[in-house]
Amino acid sequence: MIFDSVDFAIFLPIIFILYWFVLSKKLYQQNILLLVSSYFFYACWDYRFLFLLMFSTFLDYYTGIKIAEARSRQGRHFWLWLSIGINVGFLGIFKYYNFFITSFQDALALVGVSMNVWTLSVILPVGISFYTFHGLSYVIDIYYERIEPERDFVEYAVFVSFFPLLVAGPIERATHLLPQIKKNRVFEYERAVDGLRQILWGLFKKIVVADNCAQYANMTFGAPQNYSGIDLMMGAVFFSFQIYCDFSGYSDIALGTARLFGIELLRNFAFPYFSRDMAEFWRRWHISLSSWFRDYLYIPLGGSKGGTWLRVRNTFIIFVVSGFWHGSNWTFIVWGLLHALFIMPSIIFSTNRKNMEIVAQGSFLPTIGEAGAMLLTFVLVTLAWVFFRATNLSAALAYLYYLASPTLFSLPTLMPKKVWFFLGVMVFVEWVGREEKYALARFGENMPVWVRWLFYYVLILAILHFGGAKQQFIYFQF
Repeated sequence: MIFDSVDFAIFLPIIFILYWFVLSKKLYQQNILLLVSSYFFYACWDYRFLFLLMFSTFLDYYTGIKIAEARSRQGRHFWLWLSIGINVGFLGIFKYYNFFITSFQDALALVGVSMNVWTLSVILPVGISFYTFHGLSYVIDIYYERIEPERDFVEYAVFVSFFPLLVAGPIERATHLLPQIKKNRVFEYERAVDGLRQILWGLFKKIVVADNCAQYANMTFGAPQNYSGIDLMMGAVFFSFQIYCDFSGYSDIALGTARLFGIELLRNFAFPYFSRDMAEFWRRWHISLSSWFRDYLYIPLGGSKGGTWLRVRNTFIIFVVSGFWHGSNWTFIVWGLLHALFIMPSIIFSTNRKNMEIVAQGSFLPTIGEAGAMLLTFVLVTLAWVFFRATNLSAALAYLYYLASPTLFSLPTLMPKKVWFFLGVMVFVEWVGREEKYALARFGENMPVWVRWLFYYVLILAILHFGGAKQQFIYFQF
């Protein structure tokens, strides 16, 4: 079941009605409903992997308690590493085994050694990278005595598998989500309306913008030799907006859906394409993952407390691991390395915290300098996306080779008016609402009510009539 399906449009109102009108003021029953509905939501994709989710949940629930109860440091170490080992082991088998074994085979072939290897023919369990990180952060926080273990299995299981965030995040923390699951929740009309508004904006970004951009990105990446350099640049731009509107659209729907049930999830995007440097971009893109790596990898490695070499080393480690988290392909590792190189000047010269506030705060237009910085950052991000999108390194290099031809400075032929129009609408609305938690949070609040509702109806009509060929959410594969 996916957010932009008819099934979900039926599923969500049913759970909402049961949650607020049948089980109102019955916290335990509400949590049971959330857990059962979350497992049903996941089983609709592939019920066989539901047992893997349940096992991972029980593993971290049990080891969390054992870590807290252990009387010796060695005992705490044992239970922590048991949880980490099994979780990472499952992730490695399903996501990385084929990559490592075929890479080893290729390395032997370079020195003239032929080897037949056994690969796995299994599909990647959707959401495994996300719910694994939920569990890992939980047991690590218990180990470092930041939190106490949760004794109620239902409440812990809801934290791990809450259906809005289950398959593509945001990656939640027990310190943020568990307290909300444990306390009584009261229906608030304004919060519910706000949630619906964010869901609407997420659906528009996904169905109208991302899916339409995908058609043209697929064309250029599928046969780059058939297009001019400028058209390939347009194709890369289309993919930049496809992946942003696809993933941030999913996050908007997830956050809005959670708000319908009285729960606030962590913000995952903060208008990253309005960033003025790469450090700002990474504070605004996939925030829950970036902060996870910061807290559980970068800081334990020493963070920024050491000298320049230590900061450089830790930054490269973070970005390589981040690239590898996204997939078992050298393209993702190169993508991570490129971002490490792009961000390096701000690390070396300690300017990585220069742009902490949103651009042009309190003003409608940016300065010329800010506009230039945003454009440069966007171009760098877009070029790196070529490696993220390409099927392999050879395809990525070929794409860049054809892109860098003299035809880069010719007139584009890939100019789909409908796509550019909706891209313009999306960028304008996000620019106007860039100081809010999401674009439509306060959009048009100074206008007459009928104008705002007309705008909402136009978005609904666009979703119903102008969506592109349906595309799976990109981050389902991670």
